[in-house]
Amino acid sequence: MPALPEFFEVVRRQRACRTFRPDGVADDLVEQVLEAATFAPSAENRQPWEFVVVRDAGVRARIGELTRQAWRGGGRAYAESRLSPQLLADVDRGAEGEVSAAPVLVVVCVDARRTHETTIPASIFPAVQNLLLAANAVGLGAALTTLPTAFALELGELLSLPEHVRPLAVVPIGYPAHALGPPRREPVSDHAHRDRYGSRW
Repeated sequence: MPALPEFFEVVRRQRACRTFRPDGVADDLVEQVLEAATFAPSAENRQPWEFVVVRDAGVRARIGELTRQAWRGGGRAYAESRLSPQLLADVDRGAEGEVSAAPVLVVVCVDARRTHETTIPASIFPAVQNLLLAANAVGLGAALTTLPTAFALELGELLSLPEHVRPLAVVPIGYPAHALGPPRREPVSDHAHRDRYGSRW
């Protein structure tokens, strides 16, 4: 199966990109990435995702303000004791403006009429993962942030979302400003168990 090595190569190089070149991203490329997102599974195949593709500089700046507000209002304090200094600095730069400077922000929403409340995460975040992998596969950088959704009401008003459509994530997309190395991951054997928890893989 020749496609499998290509798939695993994409998976293994997937990592968050928070700094982007100013170059635009063509609509057909964005649509290709969004189409990949729609091939994710969802509860009862209800496909409750909605994607608001934001290119307008003023709207992106306002989403950036909401991101900074959430970061400064508690996000950074929470992250300080949990992230390495290098990762904290990267996330800090992203939250303080570099993410919203991406040429495209995809606000991933759920149409709550189309799925049960308890299945919303399981129906939306697989699509986000597909979106991230597809962006990586076509040479784009992307990241997942939920910081601006702390102000879901303001974000909804900004994007003219109807009441039944709720924002769950923001994914900046663009060409990476610098080469991204592979992500650091702990071995599978540190997290996999055979038959029972604690029984080594």
